[in-house]
Amino acid sequence: MRAAVLRDGRMIVRDDVPDPVPGPGQVLVEVKACGICGSDLHFATHGADMLAASADLEGMPDMDIDLAGDVYMGHEFSAEILDAGPGADAPAAGTLVTSVPVLISTAGISPIVYSNTTVGGYAEKMLLSAPLLLPVPNGLSAAHAALTEPMAVGLHAVNASRIEPGEAALVVGCGPVGIAIIAALKLRGVETIVASDFSPTRRELAATMGADTTLDPAVDSPFHQCRPAVVFEAVGAPGIIDDVLRRAPAGVRLVVAGVCMQPDTVHPFYAITKQINIQFVFGYDPAEFANSLRAIAEGEIDVAPMITGTVGLDGVATAFEELASPERHCKVLVTP
Repeated sequence: MRAAVLRDGRMIVRDDVPDPVPGPGQVLVEVKACGICGSDLHFATHGADMLAASADLEGMPDMDIDLAGDVYMGHEFSAEILDAGPGADAPAAGTLVTSVPVLISTAGISPIVYSNTTVGGYAEKMLLSAPLLLPVPNGLSAAHAALTEPMAVGLHAVNASRIEPGEAALVVGCGPVGIAIIAALKLRGVETIVASDFSPTRRELAATMGADTTLDPAVDSPFHQCRPAVVFEAVGAPGIIDDVLRRAPAGVRLVVAGVCMQPDTVHPFYAITKQINIQFVFGYDPAEFANSLRAIAEGEIDVAPMITGTVGLDGVATAFEELASPERHCKVLVTP
């Protein structure tokens, strides 16, 4: 079968990848759509740094990946069931499903994120775990179902913030993570949502997805527009956290959802004197993933404006390059 893989820092297409064979409790699926995540872009260019950082973490499993070999990626997917392995209690063949990106096998648990062996969503076919499957309801399209995963990230950040509908929220950064946070805030009933980003295109999308006010931080400080109870940092670049601590009002809750891979410097004095509560968040839990799918399928979140491009496997490399510009795309889907 065909698959787009990372080789020597670039995405290439292989047509000689063996078809996966479902083991006990697994299903073979045909990928219908897979979103390109910003973390995939970062791994393509800074994979060695990410592996080194992972190795430094205590209490967390290492990312056992050999960059000298081909790397499979793609964790924002929807797919159609083709076949089931031994003992798999799965929906019927032809059912459109999505799943948290985890594969359970007799050897253990493998994340479907970056791997030399576990095929991800940038391929014609892949394996999924039957117990983790979520059938896509309400006739939701494969394209929209593929956004379940990134929208769950925003839902997790908002849940962690414990924000109430009557409180104001400021979202700093309107890339895919920031947009997912805005959508989740709207879903929660938050009435005042201010979004800040340098990009006019991203600000326009933020307004479409539910932000009440958008602004360019080069022109005006977002803290002049509202007194937020919660600030969501969704940029993931050095200096942003410290800048928020310096300018935010006392008593604010700061939720850091942007993944910064570089060393950063903060002034604890800012947070201490203002008694700012800082929380770092990552990913989501299975219940949040399921709730994300439900909200999209029931029309509570409209993900259509986020999809700004669609490519086949042959277009993945070009899409990786184009996604570097915030003015061109929010979410590009791969349709193998």
